[in-house]
Amino acid sequence: MPSASRVQHAIRLLALLRQAGTPADAPGDPDGAVLAVRSERRLQALDFWLRNPDYLADELVSEVESGSLGGDYLDVAAALLEDPEPSLRHYPMPRWLFGAYERLDDAFAHLEAYGLAIMRRTPGGHRNQFFLLPDGVAAGDSLATTDGPLSWYPRQVRLVLQVAGTANGSQLKQRQYQQASYADTELGSHIGPIADRVRERLAEARSAT
Repeated sequence: MPSASRVQHAIRLLALLRQAGTPADAPGDPDGAVLAVRSERRLQALDFWLRNPDYLADELVSEVESGSLGGDYLDVAAALLEDPEPSLRHYPMPRWLFGAYERLDDAFAHLEAYGLAIMRRTPGGHRNQFFLLPDGVAAGDSLATTDGPLSWYPRQVRLVLQVAGTANGSQLKQRQYQQASYADTELGSHIGPIADRVRERLAEARSAT
């Protein structure tokens, strides 16, 4: 089973913070912070779809079937299943009590060491918040403009956010729990793939359009 390096995890977080972040203008936000993601649960849910292209493809099929997206997104879903690039970045996540979860500390420490981002706990220490600094914004933008393989990350994040919309972390986790393979995974075990079932759904959706 593939295991992402700390650097790969940090790059995913950087791409997510750059596009999913909202202005860091609340009282008590760190000096110099530009963008914030204030819910670790939402960040973990977004990371799950970024790391599991087959689950993301299934969401795209559902969005097409509901009329929220046009039929051309079936081709996008097919590419997520068949193109080698997404599969090379498929890194399963373990399921815990509140769904897919993997500690962010080590990967985020990498961003902090380079002055790109800051992680802070809310007063009382019950919740983590994630802040992107100016150099982090610039680094996130550079991912989108590079001609190399790193440009995959911001492209994929755009798809993830198109599926996620403005739903909060709990709402996204509820959607992900609707997948039987996700919900039935034993605690501490990696959530298994659903690519074969998504291919069947994709074929049915294409025949209906």
